[in-house]
Amino acid sequence: MVVYLDLVIGLNFLIDLLLLAGTNRIAGFPVPWRRTILAAALGAVYAGGCMLPGFRFLGNGLWRCVSLGLMGAIAFGISRSAVRRGLLFVLLSMAMGGVALCVDAGGIRGIAAGATVLLLCTFGFRGAPGSREYVPVELNWEGRREELLALRDTGNTLRDPVTGQSVLIVDAAAAWHLLGLTRQQLQKPVETVAAGEFPGLRLIPYSTVGQSNGMLAALRMENVRIDQWRGSTLVAFAPAGLDAEGGYRALTGGVT
Repeated sequence: MVVYLDLVIGLNFLIDLLLLAGTNRIAGFPVPWRRTILAAALGAVYAGGCMLPGFRFLGNGLWRCVSLGLMGAIAFGISRSAVRRGLLFVLLSMAMGGVALCVDAGGIRGIAAGATVLLLCTFGFRGAPGSREYVPVELNWEGRREELLALRDTGNTLRDPVTGQSVLIVDAAAAWHLLGLTRQQLQKPVETVAAGEFPGLRLIPYSTVGQSNGMLAALRMENVRIDQWRGSTLVAFAPAGLDAEGGYRALTGGVT
């Protein structure tokens, strides 16, 4: 049987691209296409390498796991949330491989098993369908840019008391990268604003469960992108991280 290397690489690239993108979709995350394409390219090169004489040892279980791990790290990053998506990607890959083998062998049981794994992944990893939605955010301030992921939180009712517009909340790391604000300064927003070191910085009152009459330092930014929306919005800076798993670094209530 003749095996065409270019076809093997091309087919694996398309399959891995769909699996990686589908993993993010099932988990409720947007697809970072550059990272996804790079990870799929790695998987395609690995598949092609397995076909070359002298490199067929790459097809054993250990190297397969290594390749899947590297693809997951490239596509999803490194965080607790990324580990969960990486595991989901591995399960989807196993289900796809099992279905392909059973189709080739004419076995209906394997196809049913693969479909069952896919359904379990869809509902087991995302929870209730549509329960969480993540959107990309881009902040620009005086030549500095910060790209991060935001949870679209319908329970986030924080608004600008002047305009009534929804407020975008970002973590302390974004405040440091864009403005040079430290966590200590964010933990004492009244003193930080009163010092006048950061022009335009002002206070936003907020309340949460267990805390009322709190204050956040905030700044209006003119060039903000939230998913497909672009414009000016007030950005408030949390004094710490927002997600213990590192899955998202901002909260938006649907700024439009």
